[in-house]
Amino acid sequence: MLNRWVTSRIEPHVISDPILTNFDEQRLIQLTRDGDYDAFNRLVVEYQSAVFAVVLRTVRNHAAAEDITQDTFISAFRKIASYRGGIFRAWLFRIAKNASLDYLRKMSRRSETSIDEDIVYFSETVKDDSADPFADALNAELARLIDHCLGGLSEDHRFAMVMIDVQGYQYDAAAESIGVSIGTVKSRLNRARARMRDCVQEEPELLPASMRL
Repeated sequence: MLNRWVTSRIEPHVISDPILTNFDEQRLIQLTRDGDYDAFNRLVVEYQSAVFAVVLRTVRNHAAAEDITQDTFISAFRKIASYRGGIFRAWLFRIAKNASLDYLRKMSRRSETSIDEDIVYFSETVKDDSADPFADALNAELARLIDHCLGGLSEDHRFAMVMIDVQGYQYDAAAESIGVSIGTVKSRLNRARARMRDCVQEEPELLPASMRL
């Protein structure tokens, strides 16, 4: 699909560099910053399907989705210096979302007397975040981040958080189940929440604006 980007920038050849054949995202990003097309093409191969899928769900036009996806990666290459870390795929999704909205706005201007059905579709679906493909994609990344952060907690802290914040147990019921005092449960939960906050703030682009420090 996006081999147009790959083949239009460099001549096709066998990549033998182990850094390029073994996916090392941060190293590839650094090489891209240094102007290495091969490294960026490796990132394209890794993420083009995911980006294309959410763009297609948004614009509902296969040819347009291909063009927007390619534009997304071209823009990402040009803006790579502005990438400040975090989940690279989420950064790509934000570029793709902006490009998709630009496309829909252009389509809405095709007729002065009517609004294009694509922009109507998007404006209706984004009223509910669950119907926004970009929100879906970012929420999936956020879920993976939360799971990762939970995995970094001690067993005692994780169990307290899961019982109270996830399962909805009251403090007394959680304390009885764990076999400790209510005060101990509260202490463990407070520490777990603090560590979770610190952990998720490492990927601020996935958080709602109100939760970013």
